[in-house]
Amino acid sequence: MLCRLLNQKPIKSIKTTSDRFWRDCTHEETELLTPNQARKLRSSHYSFSFVRNPFDRLVAAYNNKVIEIDEPPLPMRRMGVVHNMPFQDFLNILAETSTDKYDVHLMPQYQILQSNERLVPKFIGRMEQMNDHWRILRKRLLRRGIRLAKALPEKNVRRSGDRNLHAYFSHSRLIDQFLEIYGKDVQLFYSDVSIDTLIANSSLPTIRPLKPKEANSENILQA
Repeated sequence: MLCRLLNQKPIKSIKTTSDRFWRDCTHEETELLTPNQARKLRSSHYSFSFVRNPFDRLVAAYNNKVIEIDEPPLPMRRMGVVHNMPFQDFLNILAETSTDKYDVHLMPQYQILQSNERLVPKFIGRMEQMNDHWRILRKRLLRRGIRLAKALPEKNVRRSGDRNLHAYFSHSRLIDQFLEIYGKDVQLFYSDVSIDTLIANSSLPTIRPLKPKEANSENILQA
């Protein structure tokens, strides 16, 4: 989707989901920034991101990287993650490993989006409200002369049927263990939603995305 903003046709030898694509395949129209560099550009550039229900995100990473493929990515293997291991054992390994050793698919979202304990993006929407939040984002960018597609295509949609996550978090100990790692994601991005609702993976209440001046408040998303 963002490739459409490029002036030249990108080199398509690498997936656009790879950091290397944006570093090496856009004829130097894009570059990778450190969180600190991005934070310093906040006054002159408009940055945005979308977050996902932390429980659902972890289960999706587990199914995709541990169950569905024959060999987990190297960073996970270095942690001790092996193909087809039980979810409880997977969670135990996460609890025993420093988050700076995590594969990016497992890192807490706030760590990806922060620099010096301050959030970098001016706009943070939710995947669960993608259509509504995308419309808001699109209007804001249109005011800056940047055109985005009216609707997003669905990609990488794997899990179907019952999306309830209780089978993975069937015991309070598992929930507590999860919150030790990802509790700040819940606090920052989903503080208006109960833990039960997040585990049930139910529809979430309507809520507006992050406003720039709310970036460092405790309740980032305002109704």
